Amino acid sequence: QPQLMESGGGSVQVGGSLTLSCAAAGYGCMGWFRQAPGKGREGLAGLYSDDAVTGYADSVKGRFTISRDKANDTLYLQMNNLKPEDTAIYYCAARYSYRAWCVGRGAPRSVEYPHWGQGTQVTVSS
Repeated sequence: QPQLMESGGGSVQVGGSLTLSCAAAGYGCMGWFRQAPGKGREGLAGLYSDDAVTGYADSVKGRFTISRDKANDTLYLQMNNLKPEDTAIYYCAARYSYRAWCVGRGAPRSVEYPHWGQGTQVTVSS
């Protein structure tokens, strides 16, 4: 299956912004997740291949935006107004699915996504 590869992580101060990218070609349903130390994997935002957004987690709603560039098969997560609690490893994940399954499900759930990137670290400091 096509590989997923994240980039764009780094260190930023509170209130700053970062944009994560994920090369994600050929999948129907795609999402961004994160895992902070000692915590489970949290689904942040999902999107179908026709750019329909499935939903956002409450923790990031209004601050993060998921989008996709069809021309280069890249998934993005624009993160604004970053907080220390956003510090985590961020992953993109994907699955093959019909649109009806993907759209309207809200924030993605990690157990439903079988294909994962290697992750990229985001650190937010005050």
